[in-house]
Amino acid sequence: MSGGALVRRRALLGTVVLVALVALAGLFSYLTRDGRTASNHAAAPPSSPSAPSSAPASPAANGRSAALPVPPDTRDPIAFGKAAAVALWSYDTRAYSQPELVAALHRWLTGEEKYVDADSVERQVPSPLLWGRMADSGQFATAVAAEAHFPEPFTRALQADPGAITQAYVYAVTVSGKQSIAWDGSPQGGAEDRSVTLAVQCRPDRPCVLVGVMPSVAP
Repeated sequence: MSGGALVRRRALLGTVVLVALVALAGLFSYLTRDGRTASNHAAAPPSSPSAPSSAPASPAANGRSAALPVPPDTRDPIAFGKAAAVALWSYDTRAYSQPELVAALHRWLTGEEKYVDADSVERQVPSPLLWGRMADSGQFATAVAAEAHFPEPFTRALQADPGAITQAYVYAVTVSGKQSIAWDGSPQGGAEDRSVTLAVQCRPDRPCVLVGVMPSVAP
């Protein structure tokens, strides 16, 4: 992709998510109409104390960890965002190659070329060169998504255009959690806090998919 095209794609992603922020009122209106509950369709409220999403905590007995990440079948942008964050923060250089992980993450992405930003997702994966060095020591990472919410700009835009979101159905979801990294011979490793803001597309007639990773974390 050329530099100009890349800039345009970044600008489009930011515009789509801005539209989503402005239209949160439409989401809440949809969730509460006709007595529907969040378990039937879409999002948990901000600061929901839901159970954390996590990757497998330890490798299997044969030294190979769980399979490559598979997107969940959900229409809840909060639940999908937490699962996507765990997928982006988890890897196992002993179990699969860097291209295999990238290909697996591509299956989380929306098929709508107008909105998808695959490059922003690929940048979350270590480069092939770095992956090779990590593989030399059998490095792997697991993750837990402890909390997810719609960023604060959503609440500030409740009175804006509620129907705008019906064009792309893209929601911004900020996820916070922890990534734990370990190596062969050092199963304890270390852990660090992680946060990310994702663009998640949840059209009413299909499961949620990932649009991209925002360049900065929205509160």
